[in-house]
Amino acid sequence: MSQLKDIWEQISKGEKTALFDLYNELYFHLYRFGISLYSDSNTVKDCISQLFLKLWDKRQTLPQVNNVKAYLFTSLRNTLYDFLSDEQKANPQVFNSAEEELSYEEIIIRLEEDSEMQLKLRKALKKLTPTQLKLIRLKFYENCSYDEIATITSQTKKTAYNTIYDAIKILKKSILGNN
Repeated sequence: MSQLKDIWEQISKGEKTALFDLYNELYFHLYRFGISLYSDSNTVKDCISQLFLKLWDKRQTLPQVNNVKAYLFTSLRNTLYDFLSDEQKANPQVFNSAEEELSYEEIIIRLEEDSEMQLKLRKALKKLTPTQLKLIRLKFYENCSYDEIATITSQTKKTAYNTIYDAIKILKKSILGNN
């Protein structure tokens, strides 16, 4: 457990690799916990990503914690809860009850399905041009706006938008098997 505390301290000092170490160390546990609360795999993965992005954004003001894993579990639960709409919050059935917790076999099946999707995505990305790849990376991995992308790539905003739109069409067609 002290290893996680060390990683936590490194994150608070701005060491990006420590964030990835923490993510790699706890992703499966956080995913399993998230799925036990809310059965939508994509929502859980989005919330885990959001949690780590928030950690990085607030790295300079992270609190001292004794149990990093417990802190992240609580943070994930709060992130999931915040993610849900007010309508869903009013429905207590949204969160799974303890007896509905998924088995390890079910989680492994879901992870394998995720692995298959990742493989399809990697293959689809190889079909993009270098320019399309660069713009997809800027838009979806670095969360740049179209204005920022246009500035970075010396293109017009419309060209950036059209290039990304075309790339998404290629990815969608490739992943869904319509190719």
